[in-house]
Amino acid sequence: MRFVIASLAILGLIVSILALRVHYSNDVEPCDINSHWDCGVVNHSRYAEVQHIPVAAIGIVGYLGLALLAVQGRRVLTLLASAAGCAFALYLTSIEAFHLQVWCLYCVISQITIALITIFSVIWILLKRNRLQSV
Repeated sequence: MRFVIASLAILGLIVSILALRVHYSNDVEPCDINSHWDCGVVNHSRYAEVQHIPVAAIGIVGYLGLALLAVQGRRVLTLLASAAGCAFALYLTSIEAFHLQVWCLYCVISQITIALITIFSVIWILLKRNRLQSV
């Protein structure tokens, strides 16, 4: 299970790198699909930074940390970190939905990725608990 979580974290890392590229770019982005799907609008908005740190950079650090925790077998810390990341991603998703009313494809992929990591982290802990109880 830890390699599944680590693999998902690597996917999240890649998506965050792509989003960071958009943050610092002024080009037309490949995810500029229509008025409802535009990564440039989202990644250039005032919500794209926290204390002058791009949200995508926070994602890069977070996904790297999750990959390391998972590979090290740190079940509880992986769950806590992924739950915090999922809560932050849900907050950002609510901004896209209710304030910007524009969606970023990279952000949606990241939201799905962190949700899956959180779900798999819960399953990982439950599997260990079940193994301990059956011994």
